[in-house]
Amino acid sequence: MITPIFRIFDVEKAKRFYIDFLGFKMDWEHRYEEHMPLYMRISLHDAVIHLSEHHGDASPGGAIRVKIDNVEEYHSILLNKEYAYSKPDIEGTPWDTMELTVIDPFSNRIIFYEEKL
Repeated sequence: MITPIFRIFDVEKAKRFYIDFLGFKMDWEHRYEEHMPLYMRISLHDAVIHLSEHHGDASPGGAIRVKIDNVEEYHSILLNKEYAYSKPDIEGTPWDTMELTVIDPFSNRIIFYEEKL
């Protein structure tokens, strides 16, 4: 399994986006001391992402692809949430996938996709 690390700058914004909006669950959080940067693991089904406030762990602007079973259902779930900063749409691709792209508050991009049958 490959586990990407995304750079974050604001823990509360990250939690609102990833947990409240996208539906990831918090697996664990770690800080070396109370006022040190946060490192956390989140997951959604089989997808696992590490989010880090540590400046050396990653640069903002990363991108990953996450395969899901029903992109239209997930799209509907997201649109029914009251998250003002993202109203993603589904796009068909020439390589036979349906894709839903979201960009987090730190310019990291997640492409949720489903292969057409």
